[in-house]
Amino acid sequence: MKQLPLIFFYITIFSTQVFSQNTTLSGHVESSGEALAYATVGLEGTKYGTTTDAEGNFEIQNVPLGSYRLVVTAVGFRSYSKSIEVKPTMSNNFKIELVEDLLNLETVVVSGTRYEQDRSNAPVVVGVISDKLFNATQSIAISEGLNFQPGVRVETNCQNCGFTQVRLNGLEGAYSQILINSRPIFSALNSVYGLDQIPTNIIERIEVVRSGGSALYGSNAIAGTINIITQDPLENTWEIRSNTALIDNEALDQTYNFSGSIVNESLTSGVTLYGMSRKRDSYDANGDGFTELVKLENTVLGTKAFFKPNERSKVTLDFSALEEYRRGGNHLELAPHFTDITEELDHNTFFGGINYEQWSSDNRNKFSVYASSQNTKRDSYYGGLGGGRSAADSALAINSYGLTEDVSFVTGTQYNRYLNSSDVLTLGVENQYYQTQDEIAGYNRLVDQKVNTTGFFAQYEWKPISKFTALLGSRYDISSINGKYAVLDEQRTANVTVSVFSPRATLLYQINSHLQFRGGYARGFRAPQAFNEDLHISSAGGDQVFVLLSDDLDKETSDAFTGSLNYSRSTGISQISLLVEGFYTKLHDPFTQVSRGDIGDIILEEVINGTGATVTGVNLEAGYSPSGKFSFQIGGTAQQTKFDEPQEIFAPEDTGGEAVVVDKFVRNPNLYGYFTSFYNITRDFKIDLTGTYTGSMVVPRVVGANGSPDLLDADSFLDMNVKVSYHFDLSKDFHIELSSGFRNIFNSYQSEFDSGAERDSDFIYGPAAPRSVFFSVKIGNLH
Repeated sequence: MKQLPLIFFYITIFSTQVFSQNTTLSGHVESSGEALAYATVGLEGTKYGTTTDAEGNFEIQNVPLGSYRLVVTAVGFRSYSKSIEVKPTMSNNFKIELVEDLLNLETVVVSGTRYEQDRSNAPVVVGVISDKLFNATQSIAISEGLNFQPGVRVETNCQNCGFTQVRLNGLEGAYSQILINSRPIFSALNSVYGLDQIPTNIIERIEVVRSGGSALYGSNAIAGTINIITQDPLENTWEIRSNTALIDNEALDQTYNFSGSIVNESLTSGVTLYGMSRKRDSYDANGDGFTELVKLENTVLGTKAFFKPNERSKVTLDFSALEEYRRGGNHLELAPHFTDITEELDHNTFFGGINYEQWSSDNRNKFSVYASSQNTKRDSYYGGLGGGRSAADSALAINSYGLTEDVSFVTGTQYNRYLNSSDVLTLGVENQYYQTQDEIAGYNRLVDQKVNTTGFFAQYEWKPISKFTALLGSRYDISSINGKYAVLDEQRTANVTVSVFSPRATLLYQINSHLQFRGGYARGFRAPQAFNEDLHISSAGGDQVFVLLSDDLDKETSDAFTGSLNYSRSTGISQISLLVEGFYTKLHDPFTQVSRGDIGDIILEEVINGTGATVTGVNLEAGYSPSGKFSFQIGGTAQQTKFDEPQEIFAPEDTGGEAVVVDKFVRNPNLYGYFTSFYNITRDFKIDLTGTYTGSMVVPRVVGANGSPDLLDADSFLDMNVKVSYHFDLSKDFHIELSSGFRNIFNSYQSEFDSGAERDSDFIYGPAAPRSVFFSVKIGNLH
């Protein structure tokens, strides 16, 4: 009997070992010999998971014995998956090597469906521009790097102010919905200069959905959506960089950036801080004393933070403040009203947003509520002709100062129900409010516009079999537009309410393990309101050009069809991807600008509903990466545009002359594309070669060779860049990277410009800048 306690002790130990059936998994995650911190490690379909620490190590405790699939993911790397058998006798210590995802094939995207999804499984084709591309092209602002996607082209539209817009699938900038962190707070005014104001060092990635985004994001998404996603705090990092560029051996472009993140050990809170200061000299291409590139000064400060009250909820905050000054024309050293022509703008803009997410205990329900806002105040000057001319000209010049205030506010709520392992139901309601007030006293110029839109959207992702996915959605928008538009004695008003139902249907069929077919249809619309082109003011023949909306302007609608084949394959360390995407967009009652002649000292253009137009084309993209050292990508677009009936863009003058008509879109090449090539010669030595091609196109010219409006057949352009960089490891947490190179190596730049104060400032096309040489220094704690 004295042995009984001892027997019970051995029985307890034995039963604990036999029946507890739990063990601990541990391991190390790295890539190319470098530890990967904050990689996600988990057992698929279970609650067991963790993240790696700063040394790349992980540990998952209390894992029951059995068969699992171990999955490891990290941003910018291909996922790792392996079937494992958890046994008490095995070491359960894993060494995992991740391979860089150079072609972005396994990126998680949100723009196609409004929830996170692997890019390869998304029913909608989503293009991704990563921060690596911005680094390779030495892009300072996002406008300099957006061209590197099929169907995307950024163009400059004004010599005096540098107004840029992005075209998707051949359609003007107002047909695209630009989002910041998935929220449509990028207003019509922001679209005029905002692409130059947002620095690339705050960007995690940009997602591009070509065509048919209207069912999810409402008005103005006929051509697609561009979703600018800013950096999340993922680990403790810091970085400072400088870039010095010399444009055509004349104009200096100096930029300083910083960014840093702090995350607590439990990964329940974190914050990222970033900033930029940029100063660029003006540039005169033809020596006439008037700028082709404006003088630019830009300062940006911002932050993004998150907090997790518990494991099933998350609060995200973001805030950015930017100040930008730009000036073009002549005699930049003088007050604007003493010059022959000047466009001067001083922007102060604030972006901010808050988002709250809550998951249910079974991870099948996700509820989110959000609010975002933007406020811009702008001091402007559009005018001139006060440099020693008539008293009337001088009086008008001093009254050409303006003031603009622009506000946007977006609120909404969204509910996702994950019905099973694949089907997802999405419901939501969103309110978008935009108010713009733009006044220039000297011209009695007024744009006073309020647009309030409430949209209800629903979407269902249905996957009846593993090879087939259907995405069915619709959105119902009620838009109220109240506006006053005036120039001199010309006045227009708008007080309308439009209701639009926008359905969308897309499908994905997995032909085999590597080849996918996608097809889709979407209906879109644009409300009768002023957009970026209407708020921009140009000059021609010494007169200012203003745009008014027609009194009877009605909404514009569209029907868009797409179809694509996508082949992708990863074998060992190599990757290959091919995409062929056809698109057809039919515009009904499209907004069209027509000249209404001179009124006093201004040229008046009016926006009316045209007779219809079609855009058809194909996007092509191919990528190849044989290893982690090299990747190459090439893409392009071949398209055709056509109005149902010829459109008049210049009306005949009272003294005679002929109207100028077109049967296709102007400033719109039938062929354009890009290529990128990244090569790591050694671990520390890299070379990047990138370029864009713009085919020939028709460009309107207000003051032609014979003094009358005409059309010019512009030449094609090949704009190539090269960058060489070397990395130094001074210590474990202190690194330096030196880089240098050329942008627009062959100086492929517009050769013919209008000259003098009476030039047509919109007569500008081709690459945004001539050849420039740059040198950059970057220091931080990341390799």
